[in-house]
Amino acid sequence: MKRIIKAAVTVGSMTMISRILGFLRDVIIAKYFGATAGADAFFVAFKIPNFFRRLFAEGAFSQAFVPVLAEAKEKRGKEAVKQLVDAIAFRLGGILLLLTAFGVFGSSLWMMVFAPGFIDDPEKFNLASDMLAITFPYLLLISLVAFSSAIMNTYSQFAVPAFTPVFLNLVLISFAVFVSPLLEIPVMALAWGVLVAGVVQLLFHLPFLYKLGLLPHPTRKTDPGVGEVKRLMIPALFGVSVAQINLLVDTILASFLVTGSVSWLYYSDRLMEFPLGVFGVALATVVLPGLSKKAANENWQGFQEDLDSALRLVFLIGVPAMLGLLVLAQPLVVSLFHYGAFTNHDVNMASMSLMAYSFGLLGFILVKILAPAFYARKDMKTPVKVAIVALVANMVFNLLLIGPFAHVGLAAATSISAFMNAGLLFWYLRKQKVFAPQAGWFKLSVQIGLANLAMVVFIIWLDPLSYEWLEFDVWQRLGWLMMIVIGAICVYGAALLALGLNPKRFIRKA
Repeated sequence: MKRIIKAAVTVGSMTMISRILGFLRDVIIAKYFGATAGADAFFVAFKIPNFFRRLFAEGAFSQAFVPVLAEAKEKRGKEAVKQLVDAIAFRLGGILLLLTAFGVFGSSLWMMVFAPGFIDDPEKFNLASDMLAITFPYLLLISLVAFSSAIMNTYSQFAVPAFTPVFLNLVLISFAVFVSPLLEIPVMALAWGVLVAGVVQLLFHLPFLYKLGLLPHPTRKTDPGVGEVKRLMIPALFGVSVAQINLLVDTILASFLVTGSVSWLYYSDRLMEFPLGVFGVALATVVLPGLSKKAANENWQGFQEDLDSALRLVFLIGVPAMLGLLVLAQPLVVSLFHYGAFTNHDVNMASMSLMAYSFGLLGFILVKILAPAFYARKDMKTPVKVAIVALVANMVFNLLLIGPFAHVGLAAATSISAFMNAGLLFWYLRKQKVFAPQAGWFKLSVQIGLANLAMVVFIIWLDPLSYEWLEFDVWQRLGWLMMIVIGAICVYGAALLALGLNPKRFIRKA
């Protein structure tokens, strides 16, 4: 448990820096470009390569590659690991080059598929297509970064991969502020910023791979692990990325709604992803290599203990994060985005979709923890079955809710499907007798429930009225928000201690 917490804190701290800069990036984008047609075009052009990156590189590929690499490291030694890395680099690089070329030269076709609602607005469609031709090579660059990250994570070097996204935020901020005024179409600066950021991120990784002795030298020579990665990756393509598919479906449907809908969903999703990234992704990054190692050594008792510990941390931190986002949705949107071109109407629309997304936060985090329990054992079929059910449910709820609730209905459908995904994954783990909750869950649930009740009452008591948030200047907004958040954390922590949760005993017992 201590190992998991220490590694998760390392990843979470680096991710926290990145997410804070990410918020600053989004604040600047909102100020300069608001929720306009240009902003909608950029968010779609950026989301398409990001979708493929999360689907292939950080999603299916990483989940298939890490267990195979961990097994090679534990059983075959450093030379075998290097041989596997070189063989995978050649094949992954070739696939990415072909896909990138198709993306650049077929950007209009991609836009027809992923944002068909833009077709009726030729100016927006052409702008989004031009931007996509610039941003698509980011897929090649950031996928190689994800490949490098998987190697470093297997060797318990988590800080560098977690810090890497900082460069994307710094470059986009710089291009929005300094480059956009120089261009005829200012918003195009963001597309060029994405491309430059991909180059910077990849160059940042190379010295660390060299130090590990695992800087890839792509080769046609095959390796037994290559076939294993392929076998595991094909079903994982769907199973691990259902959340991304759901979000992309939201974007496709939102393109048919009023201008601004794509941007409202983007800004609210970014706020939801802050706790998901700082905690959920950080914990999942740490858990997969550990579970893979224990599965390779057939240490099933340790496997269950690690998974149980991770789930306890999820509920301890994920539930208050979910409730905090729900209660503070409008103050968060006002404080971070209500400047320049971002209007009062935009605040209301983004706040409502954030509330809908916040319901699903715990489900998203649980999927990040439960899915690796299957991948670590090289069981890719079960998550695929679950993902198909969740995706179909998301489609159904999208169609049911988009009519009466527009973009908010899309966010709500995504949240519902996330909980369905997590619930079915847990049910299959229990059915396969892979996981059995350890003693103490009932007591912990009562403690977490009462502590969260105290926290929510405190937030509602201290939270100013909606019109006051809109009238505050930037320092008043940030001051009030920081006071509420810090106070809520203190109340939650104090309530847990008062209810008998001893942090040291909690860690030691887990």
